[in-house]
Amino acid sequence: MTKTKVIDLSGNEKDNIELPEIFNEPYRPDLIKKAVLSLQSTRYQPYGPRLYSGMETSAHSWGSGRGVAQIPRISNGSRAARVPQAVGGRRAHPPKPEKDVTEKINKKEKRIAFRSAIAATMNYDIVKKRGHRFENEGLFVADDSLEELTRTKELVNYLNNVGVYSDVLRAKEGRKIRAGKGKGRGRKYRQRKSILIVTGSQAPLLKSARNLPGVDAVPVDSLNIEHLAPGTHAGRLTIWTESAISNLERGI
Repeated sequence: MTKTKVIDLSGNEKDNIELPEIFNEPYRPDLIKKAVLSLQSTRYQPYGPRLYSGMETSAHSWGSGRGVAQIPRISNGSRAARVPQAVGGRRAHPPKPEKDVTEKINKKEKRIAFRSAIAATMNYDIVKKRGHRFENEGLFVADDSLEELTRTKELVNYLNNVGVYSDVLRAKEGRKIRAGKGKGRGRKYRQRKSILIVTGSQAPLLKSARNLPGVDAVPVDSLNIEHLAPGTHAGRLTIWTESAISNLERGI
């Protein structure tokens, strides 16, 4: 069993606890990437025309004897319609909205990936390599009193006390205008990910954390692999509360 320190709201070491066996899971970046892409694929929007697009037209062939091709042409005109080979006709093989575009993953692979991503949050080298900034030499678990913070200002003070607020500033400074057409489609900015805070249950902290750039706060039973490995890269800087650690093994 691996032991780690418990930090209180003042940033002082309160106790030591043993981490569950899940934190000894081997690091599997291949399965983590596969699981994140599988989760992201469930959000794809169906894309394609209706079944009878391009077919609902008055077009009919003029028949022979006109000196023109015998393709369907709209009534009261000569423009071609319906057939794919003509200008103005329907598409021959359009994208099908009923197509299943989700990426599949085996249940055992998904479970191993999730456990591996959880273990990576307590691996100093992996977290540091991901680019997070923090002053502590080792990672830690937060006292349950953290869950009761109701104001963002109080959370900022706590993050300063434990030496991880510099990572929030890194995320704030990393907010950039997106390249491409997404700028005009409601996603003008790209925001870096910063700290993930995992609580044991629904708590006031979940609201007080949402104003900080790049910071996510979720109850342990709502945790998914994209929280732990944004962009398929594991090792996110994560603050677990004591109750989150105790509830972690259930159902995983």
